[in-house]
This record gives sequence, structure tokens and C-alpha cells, in this order.
Amino acid sequence: MDIATMTTAWLTPQERFGWWHDMTASTLIPTAMGSDRAADFDASARVLNLGDVQVSDMAYPMLTVTRTPRLIQRSDPGYVQLSLTLSGNMGLTQFRRHTLLGAGDLAVYSSSEPFDGWASPEGAAPVRQLLLHLPRAALPLTGRQVDRLAATRIPSGEGFASLLSQFLTHVARHPRQFAPQDAPRLSTTLVDLLAHTIAQRLDAMSALPPESRERALLLRVQEFIRRHLPDPGLTPAAVAAAHHMSPRSLHRLFQRHGLTVASWIRHQRLERCRRDLVNPRLAGRPIQATAATWGFSRPGDFTRAFRSAYGVSPSEYRNWSF
Repeated sequence: MDIATMTTAWLTPQERFGWWHDMTASTLIPTAMGSDRAADFDASARVLNLGDVQVSDMAYPMLTVTRTPRLIQRSDPGYVQLSLTLSGNMGLTQFRRHTLLGAGDLAVYSSSEPFDGWASPEGAAPVRQLLLHLPRAALPLTGRQVDRLAATRIPSGEGFASLLSQFLTHVARHPRQFAPQDAPRLSTTLVDLLAHTIAQRLDAMSALPPESRERALLLRVQEFIRRHLPDPGLTPAAVAAAHHMSPRSLHRLFQRHGLTVASWIRHQRLERCRRDLVNPRLAGRPIQATAATWGFSRPGDFTRAFRSAYGVSPSEYRNWSF
């Protein structure tokens, strides 16, 4: 996985702001920047390159940015950016729309039109922001559709925005969990989730191609399963009913992606149990209680499934870990 970690810490205070300005101009979109902390700009970024798609995890002090008509005329790569505010407050203006953003809010904007933005920390902690950076042409939506949502606040608590926020955050925080060959799949998933977030907000889901809708449906079903793993009644039939589809359609959906519903549910439950077994804070919890917590109602079934998956019994695995 192509990961670059950058920080101003290795520079003198006088060099930091100029270096950050140049770095973001070459890595993201050229803008004019200002800051009341320019004399000693303490900032860092981790950039994950997934091909055409890029994920950036950034931390910095107070900052203003402007994308001017002159900068656009000089160079316009035709990018769309999605911003997820993790901490601090932000503001964005584009297409004469103004929006204020707090922790958990999403917003999209275009490199092809002028915009203004600002970010301000709360207290001593820096602003934290995730950026998803991709060519406009990668989205299966018209430019007009994307622009209709630019500089509007998208809460990340529901629908596809919730899936997008969770997935983007996980990829940004745990890039080492993925191999280089995972990059195309990660970029496809991020583009699909962004497209569905935009389409859902515009009530334009039918505009998306069938293959994109199917991938997004699989992600939505999988997220539902993760949320309901503790329920021993979580069966393929229950999952299908919750999504208003027949069990046969659900099985076909998973099969087209090389999966089966029951084995995917079992694997997710086993992984949660495995993590709990090596968690020092849960060392006193009985193994049967851990199994029941994640939906295994029969201890014998859990032990056999665990041994089949990991080659040892749950008790052996816990003992070797401590």
C-alpha cells in the first residue's frame, strides 16, 4: 500500500507554513492559504494513494483556503473532494452556498469552481480532517448532480453517509491492514459509497448503474449484519427480511461476490470473539460469555467453529495470548 507520512516537525518554524502550502498544492488542489499560526505551523498528514483515489488524514491549526478563478484557469485537474470533519469547526463556500461543519459532518466540493474554506480548532487540539480526493469522471453521476450538493452539510449519522464515514475512517486509520492488491477494491468501494451518498441526498438513486447499486447493497447488508451480530436469531432469512428481499436473492448477492451469507456471519462473530479473548480488560470474562455476547448460543458449536477457523480451542488461544 502506497502510504506517505508528512509533518512540519522536521522544519524550522519559519519554513513550516510555506512547506505545507506547497505540499497540499501538489498533493491535493492548489489554493491560496492563510493562517494566524503561519509563524509556527504545526501540522501533519498521512496520504494513502489508491490509484486515482486518494485518502488523506490531516491535522493542522487555524487555516483559510481559497480556490480562485486564476488558479482554476492555470490548472484544473477536474477533481471532487469529500471532507469529513473529525474535530474542530469548518466552513465552506461554493456556488454561493455557505455551510458550517462540525465533527462528523461531510461536505463535497469541486476543483473546477471557486471556493473558500476555513478551519478552526476547538481548544488546544488541532483540526482533524479526512479528505477523499478523486477525479470527477470516476463518479457515475453527472457534474451537475455533484455540483447540486457542493458546499452543503451532509450529516454522517444515517443512510449511505454513515457507511461512507465509517469506511473512510477505518481505511484512513488502519491502512496497514490492507495489502497493495487491495487498492482497486478500496477505491471502488469508496467511489460507490460517495456516489450513493450524493444520489441518496438528491433522491436520484435510479441514476446509478446497476453494478454500483449492487455493490452498495452488499455493503449495506454487511453493515446490518455487523450491527446485529449479538442477536442469536441473526439468520440469512432474518437478514433478507430486514432488506425486503427473498433469501434466494440474498444468497445470490453474496455468491456473485464469492461469499456465502452464513459463513460471512460466522466469520464476523468469530473475529469479534477472537479479539475479546485477547483483550486484557476482558480477561476475567468466561469464554462461554464471550461466545454468547456475539451470538453463539451453544458453547460446543462455538468451540468447534473456533478450532476450525484458528487451529486451536478458544481457551488455548487465550492462554497463549497472555
